[in-house]
Amino acid sequence: MKKRKARIIQDKKARGEWAESIFLARAAEHDLPVSKPWGDSESFDCVVGRPGKFVAVQVKSTVAELEGGKGYICSVCSSNRPYPAGAFDFLAAYVVPEEVWYLIPAKGIVGMKSLSLCTRGGKYEPYREAWHLLREAAAGSGDAETGAEVAGEEAAVEAAPAVESVAGPPRNALERMQAALNFARSQLERGGVRPPKESDESDI
Repeated sequence: MKKRKARIIQDKKARGEWAESIFLARAAEHDLPVSKPWGDSESFDCVVGRPGKFVAVQVKSTVAELEGGKGYICSVCSSNRPYPAGAFDFLAAYVVPEEVWYLIPAKGIVGMKSLSLCTRGGKYEPYREAWHLLREAAAGSGDAETGAEVAGEEAAVEAAPAVESVAGPPRNALERMQAALNFARSQLERGGVRPPKESDESDI
């Protein structure tokens, strides 16, 4: 089957918006949770990840060939100025004629206004279609430990309704106070704080 040749959108802003939509689709194809923040006032275009670990992505695209036709030049600046450190976590650069994505950590382009892509043996070739880097960044280095903590908290939350279903909801003010005290004690115990003594309950 003949490969479809991408149509070049001449208007730069329209092409940038189109590239962002392509990025959203490609990220989804790689099973990456991806979304686009509302508005365009941020220094990034999309985010990858889930609550607790979002990775900010700046999306760029290029159709400009280098002299000699051995690669493409991609602008990575804003208002003709390099992006400051911390503006985003990853650059997603789309070479439209080649239909190729480069996923480059922001630290690799700090202070730069442009970079060369699709060049033989080029500096950024290791980042060609490197979607795994986004996945690893969104997962975070402490993913296993965090997952264990979350699993423990979920188990505790699931156990709480089971106790209530046996005893039933509080029927009067005294039972409501007792339920509140039991809840507070469970929170203190989970946080490693010593709960009040039994004798303290009689003072309430």
